[in-house]
Amino acid sequence: MNLEEGGVLTEALPYIKEFRGSIVVVKVGGHVMADPKNMEEIAKDVVLLHQIGIRPIIVHGGGPEITKEMEKRGKKPKFVAGLRVTDDDTLKITEAVLIENVNKCIVSLIEKHGAKGAGLSGKDGRLITAKKKSPQRVVVEGAKQEVDLGWVGEIASINPEILVKAIEEGRIPVIAPVAVDAHGNSLNLNADTAAGGIAAALRAKKFIILTDVPGILKDASNPKSIISQLSINEAKALVQKGTIQKGMIPKVKACIHALEKSVEKVHILDGSRPHALLLELFTGKGIGTMIYKG
Repeated sequence: MNLEEGGVLTEALPYIKEFRGSIVVVKVGGHVMADPKNMEEIAKDVVLLHQIGIRPIIVHGGGPEITKEMEKRGKKPKFVAGLRVTDDDTLKITEAVLIENVNKCIVSLIEKHGAKGAGLSGKDGRLITAKKKSPQRVVVEGAKQEVDLGWVGEIASINPEILVKAIEEGRIPVIAPVAVDAHGNSLNLNADTAAGGIAAALRAKKFIILTDVPGILKDASNPKSIISQLSINEAKALVQKGTIQKGMIPKVKACIHALEKSVEKVHILDGSRPHALLLELFTGKGIGTMIYKG
């Protein structure tokens, strides 16, 4: 070990002490998972957190895989305000991809690297109960319209008992964002929204979103225009001004919700950057965008 490597470990020590025993919710986006090598590195980093006494929970997306499967079947995906319009066929595809494919793959990677995974969806133990999201008002060619999103849900309640049990058994929960309504129907949840709700329900120490951009940008066309820190109120203002757009909208709203429900700090990071999770948690400088209560 050289002096530089020793310095990195020394810098990490106080953060390891601070976070030991704490819950950290990590949302892994579908675009981040598209590179198998990248997803394997993330899994190894999450296992490392677990081994040093932190209690990680993974909530995953799977948008690109869902889109790929839809296109195979001749279906064209449609999005409104960053949310996938979900008819009956799309819901079946979504459940199959998220629960039977993506979730099992992540659990397998967790176990490959020495920890025990607990593959779950929001339907298990009624972890996430949701209700159908109301039609969204959008502007199409200058005119306002209402669009029914279909089987897209918004969280009604979260019962974290099954997660607490898994953590107490020494497992790392891995959660697919499919919920159930009061009548037993499945609902497609935005993964950011699901992760933010889970972080809030468990009063997590940290909520971290691993996505495919460096963080929140002042200029969406300029990846170097990253905003390193901002308060809840500043984040809300950026949404209202339209600076935050498309898929970043549910991410920022999930972060705001988590902060308002006692999560200490939230972060949006480029998950394709090697060891992004560890750099954010265990170094003073950090990376990406941090949103704080302020």
